[in-house]
Amino acid sequence: MLNQTPKRIRDYGVKIGKLETGSQNSITDVKGVTVGHVTLSDHDMQTGVTAILPHQGNLFKEKLIASTHVINGFGKTMGTIQINELGTLETPILLTNTLSIGTAADALIDYMLEQNPEIGRTTGTVNPVVCECNDMFLNDIRARFVKKDHVRQALEHTSEQVEEGAVGAGTGMLCYSLKGGIGTASRIMKMSHGTYTMGVLVLTNFGILSDLTVNGRAVGEELKEAILESREERDKGSVIIIAGTDLPVSERQLNRIIKRSITGLSRTGSIITTGSGEVALGFSTATRIPHDQTSQCMSIPMIHEEEIDLAFRAIGEATEEAVLNSLITAGHVVGRDGNERPALKDLLEIHNINL
Repeated sequence: MLNQTPKRIRDYGVKIGKLETGSQNSITDVKGVTVGHVTLSDHDMQTGVTAILPHQGNLFKEKLIASTHVINGFGKTMGTIQINELGTLETPILLTNTLSIGTAADALIDYMLEQNPEIGRTTGTVNPVVCECNDMFLNDIRARFVKKDHVRQALEHTSEQVEEGAVGAGTGMLCYSLKGGIGTASRIMKMSHGTYTMGVLVLTNFGILSDLTVNGRAVGEELKEAILESREERDKGSVIIIAGTDLPVSERQLNRIIKRSITGLSRTGSIITTGSGEVALGFSTATRIPHDQTSQCMSIPMIHEEEIDLAFRAIGEATEEAVLNSLITAGHVVGRDGNERPALKDLLEIHNINL
């Protein structure tokens, strides 16, 4: 019997925000974006890797305008310094656990070198981008289960259909004391000069149950007695927010937009605690920046500043819904040393709570 696609937050009657979603309500509603996962789930092994391809061409030769923003810097993300200096992205984006960033970066470098024989010979090097969260509660993170072959599989088997919940890099992650993981959502932005998409994918590993809010309702307070342990887990996780859009923006405008992802996080209940690393990374597919120098000045289209509030709303709504999707699609997991975290969907059913 085939596994059914997990119900998403809208399937429970929860509608987040005012803007309409893209056709799949996913980061892959942005044309050209695909996502791949490798999931490693077996007893003490609860981890994996997720790859995001921002377009289907050669990213090193056709870079994208990009920006990053650190909301709280308790993290080990790789590649953000150069992105913020040059304003461009030149590799796929990888997500994994904290102690696997080196393996992931090594595999991503191999992948880029194979595609670009000029790297390190007739041109410069390459800036691999790897983001992480700590899955040590459910996963034996010291075992470093993620290998280069897993990373390559994720990179080479991406799709417009994005699995959510306890998959890929999200396999061992926790969110609001429950099982978290991968979530995605999108919003449509209608402007006078065109219709554009804002897509968000999150890797969630933050929060305590009593803070969980669903569309303004304090669902966590209703469920906090359902956690069997005598106390909730202290919020010491992280969240990675990947935003992709086809909106024509400058690097500066994109940075302003991704900063507003915090509005979506806060509406789910996050207070951005000291031990939680919140990192946002955004890219726009509207303009491709050639690696090789051209003889003419480049022309980069960008929206007027008076239009940007719509993008601010879109990323906030998509981030909020992506977080909730990561929670509601995740299943119950038993991992390292018998540690376990319940699934939100199971608790809602057990306690007969309708969202």
